[in-house]
Order: sequence, then structure tokens, then C-alpha cells
Amino acid sequence: MDTARHVNRGRRQILGAGIAVGSTAVAGCLGSIGDDIDETSDAGSYTVSLDHLGETTFDAIPNSAFVTFPQYADMAIALGHGEAVQSLFATEMAGTTMDMFYDHLEGVDFEWETLDDPLADGLTKEELYAYDCDVHFLDPSYVLLTESGWTESEIDEIGEALGPWYGSFHSGVHSDPADAYAETYEYRTLWELFETVAEIFQERDRYEALAAVYDDVYDRIESTLPPEDERPTVARVTLGDGEFFTYHLNTPGFWQAETRPLGAHDALAEYDWSGDWGTVDYETLLEVDPDVILHLWGITPRYAIDDVRDRLADHSAGSTLRAVQNDRVVASGMRYQGPIMNLFQLEMTAKQLYPDQFGAWPGHTPGDSYPEFSADEQLFDRQRVATIITGTE
Repeated sequence: MDTARHVNRGRRQILGAGIAVGSTAVAGCLGSIGDDIDETSDAGSYTVSLDHLGETTFDAIPNSAFVTFPQYADMAIALGHGEAVQSLFATEMAGTTMDMFYDHLEGVDFEWETLDDPLADGLTKEELYAYDCDVHFLDPSYVLLTESGWTESEIDEIGEALGPWYGSFHSGVHSDPADAYAETYEYRTLWELFETVAEIFQERDRYEALAAVYDDVYDRIESTLPPEDERPTVARVTLGDGEFFTYHLNTPGFWQAETRPLGAHDALAEYDWSGDWGTVDYETLLEVDPDVILHLWGITPRYAIDDVRDRLADHSAGSTLRAVQNDRVVASGMRYQGPIMNLFQLEMTAKQLYPDQFGAWPGHTPGDSYPEFSADEQLFDRQRVATIITGTE
């Protein structure tokens, strides 16, 4: 595979792709994860080091972005490029959840209602040509492993004819990538991924400002957590039909970006599974009997936390769980979280796991906005974040 690529406006026109890529370059060096931006010409081209592709030259900033998982939409919005997003996985669930956070950020909005879910009927090459986007925020390894009919050469064709791929699906839980990428695959944190997306959109200043907000939140959490022996045991699950889909709390990967910093004891730490998640039955959950059940997706309309509580309370075994009896079945957010979502979900999870330290969580009804908190109960300043995103004072 080539180690250098050029996203060229003229080449795309020759190939019939038709949409130019868009704007100026910013020089800089991002030594923390080895992704460099270099000013390559007076015309405004710039180079970004992308996983799977190596050094990739953009003639200009992308105007349109093919997006699947919501973290990349959230990143684009955080960088002031939400209008570039052309598609969104699980559109309604993701869009309504993102809205509940953005409602608290003045001037930040996302018009997701007209977007299609590009994975709803399987992803095809023809579909990508129809979208005709300048950049594709999807891990090509994910495409090879989960979408039928794709080959590595077709992945390369789309990258050359339309625009490059960037994504790191397997960084979610550090799962195994497709063989084609296994030798060179790099696992990235959420904020490392965001840093590279910022390079693609040439928004270094916004990235650094939001990263500083995250650092402040992280430091506040770390300095406020109770001693380890006073922290709860937590089972992070999604309730299915007679079973629970299970996820770890503290393992590497951006799927744990809102739980790992909180350092709670993983009730399922001794259990392992071969896929991205596992399953356990009621008997197993009763054996570990966690202090808290943290229900993934519980803040979304699809898995409303009140419905989950009712189902557990009505189940002969579920009703005997300590977390059910002590009213500590609580809502988690979306594992596909970008930087804005991560800030809110860290705050939400901190309040639900450690109400004495971070203030009580008042509850939430799916479809409603994220709860209001007084300034001293917020883990981060909403106006500070809104100002970074919108560029206004």
C-alpha cells in the first residue's frame, strides 16, 4: 500500500467525483501521537498522517464528510464543521441524544433529521459514489470485516477517487482488525482521534481549547474521587431478552471513555468475552450482585431507563438484585461518543456513581434536554465550550 496519498481536486474531477475538497493550511507539529501537519504549498494544501494511509495531502479543507458512527459527527460539530456531515448511523437515536447535550450550548445545533443511516441496508461502493464526499470517517477495517462484498482494492479505489478514509473502530475495545491492516494498526484514544480529525479540518486551536476543558474535568474528577475502598462495584450492561449484554468499565478503548476515569470497581472484571461485548444471564449477575447497574444507552429513547427499571423489578430474579432494591439502576449514555458527548457523559456518570462527591443526578426522561445544574454543580462551563465551538464571545 502506498505510504503517501494526495487528495487532489483535479484528479477527482477527472474521475467524475465532482466536489472540490476546500480551504487553507495551518502549519504545526503534533508530536503527542505522531500526526504532523506541514504546510506544503502557497496554494493552501496540507498533509495529515492518517492511520492506514500514511502521509495524505489535502488540497483544501473538506466540505463534505461521510459519517457513520456519531463520534465523528460530534467531532465535526465541536470543530465548527457540522454542516459537512452528510450521513449518520442510528440517525434518530444518535441525533436526539446529541440534541439533549447541544441544547445547553448556546449557538450549537445539528440538523440531523434529513440524514440517512448509511449502514441501514449495508454499505456499497455505489452508495459512496452517490454521497460523493471529500472524506470518509469510517475505519476501512470495519468495512472489510462487517460489510459484504468489499475488497482492499475497492477501499483504495474510494480513497483515490473520492476522498480518504479515517477511523479506528477497533480502538473502541482494542479488538482485532482485518488482516489487511493488522500489522500496522494503531489503537487510539477518543481524544487522539479527535486530534487527527481536527488536523483534517485544520482546527488546531479549537481542538486544543476543548482538550483543555477535558483536562480540567479529568483533573477535577481525579482529585475528588473517594478512596478506592469506598467506590462502588458497577456492572455495565444492556438488558436484552432474558440476558444482559456486558461491557467492561476500566479496560483500554474509547468505549470506556466516560467510565474509566471514574475508577469504579468493575463487577464483571473477572469475566471475558471474545467479541466487542459479552452476555451473561440473571444468575451470573446475581452472583456478582453489583452495587450499581450502569445501563448503556439508558439515556436514549430506545432504552429508556425507567422502562429498564420496571422490567428488572418485575422479574423474579432481577427484583432481588441489590442495585434494583437500592434504586441504583442508572442510565449511561452512548458508547459512540465524541468530545462534546464525552464531557456531558463524564459529568452524568460521575454524578450517578458518586453523588456525595459530584452532586446528585436528578434523573432524566428520554426526549427531554439534559438536566440543568447550577454553575457550582457543573463539571465544566457550558458557555466556555459553546464559545470555543461557535467562535463567538
